[in-house]
Amino acid sequence: MKKLKIFLFGIIIGVLVGLWLGINVGKGKPWYSNPLEERSVTDKIKTSIGEGVEKAGESIEQMGEDIKGKMDN
Repeated sequence: MKKLKIFLFGIIIGVLVGLWLGINVGKGKPWYSNPLEERSVTDKIKTSIGEGVEKAGESIEQMGEDIKGKMDN
């Protein structure tokens, strides 16, 4: 019976630690940070602007390659 209690306690601790790490990894945060902490509005804006600039740069690069290909023909 004592082994069963230790086993169940280990399962519970493992699930809690796994959730902690899984939430942080899913949010793209360091593994040691608080998963319940809300991101500030400025952090959300910075992230979205950075993604937008990256997508715009990729599309401009693709247009440049398309134009270059048409000029070579």
